[in-house]
Amino acid sequence: MFKSFFWNREWFMWAWAGSILIVIASWYQVELDVQINEWFGTFYDTVQKALGEPGSITFPQYMAEMLTFLRIAGIYIFIAVVLDFFIKHFIFRWRTAMNNYYMSHWHVVRNIEGAAQRVQEDTMRFARIMEGLGVSLMRSILTLIAFLPLLWELSTNVTELPWVGTVSHSLVYVAILSAASGTVLLAIVGIKLPGLEFNNQKVEAAYRKELVYGEDHEERASPATVTGLFSHVRKNYFRLYFHYLYFDVARYSYLQATVLVPYIALGPTIVGSVITLGVMQQIVRAFGRVENSFQYLVNAWPTIVELLSVYKRLRAFEEHIRTHERMGGAPRPAPAE
Repeated sequence: MFKSFFWNREWFMWAWAGSILIVIASWYQVELDVQINEWFGTFYDTVQKALGEPGSITFPQYMAEMLTFLRIAGIYIFIAVVLDFFIKHFIFRWRTAMNNYYMSHWHVVRNIEGAAQRVQEDTMRFARIMEGLGVSLMRSILTLIAFLPLLWELSTNVTELPWVGTVSHSLVYVAILSAASGTVLLAIVGIKLPGLEFNNQKVEAAYRKELVYGEDHEERASPATVTGLFSHVRKNYFRLYFHYLYFDVARYSYLQATVLVPYIALGPTIVGSVITLGVMQQIVRAFGRVENSFQYLVNAWPTIVELLSVYKRLRAFEEHIRTHERMGGAPRPAPAE
């Protein structure tokens, strides 16, 4: 899954130079997001001044703030579109490297249960998941690097926390505590999901394999056999649906509750009229970015469960290949592109 791409000379430029380019472009995106956060502070202070002091802000001044936002947002959109286009090509090259490696060992693994599915579907799913999960992890880390110092500084405007009192740089600790509690909660509630997803792939593969045999052999895929295999599929799905039911209750309840966290934490500061509307917007937005980055596992948990399932299947596939290589077997040439 990794060696075939990152430790292969053929894919050196895509794997390493491409990764560096993605990190640099993603960091620039985060910097633009920081600029937008600063704009929100200036803009809402302008709105507050205009509402509180009639005539203090002219319409051209107001529109100048709009144009500033459009300039930053325009650059952000351009970078986002080009970067996402490049990432899709990057990920497909990764899938190609995996496909070439597995096909060069096809004579070794062709008789493994679900071999065709692992080469075709699992590599596709692995690439698709890594596109979303891997990139979002990198962006979460970069966002923390950019916004954590900003939230640390903005927290000096917070006078005290409800029911706690004065805490230096309190909002940083509130964001960490909020995200950590949600991560632990969902890890406990969703502990059964990875195993069920893995079993789901096994029963689906067995059902699909029998149907494929039935296309070429009349005696295969009989009604009794197909009914039995599909009953296993149904049973596993129903178990999966049940466990996802209470998992989703916990996940969505937690995510909705966290919307109020920054406003509750800012309660005494807002009531005491210590900060302006613009500063409040900056704090809430920075808090949201930091908290959301710390909540990476919370937001990505269903996708992580799927990735674990695919990883376990491909890992077992590769173990068979490594056993063959340890016994002196050699791969065949990879298919030509």
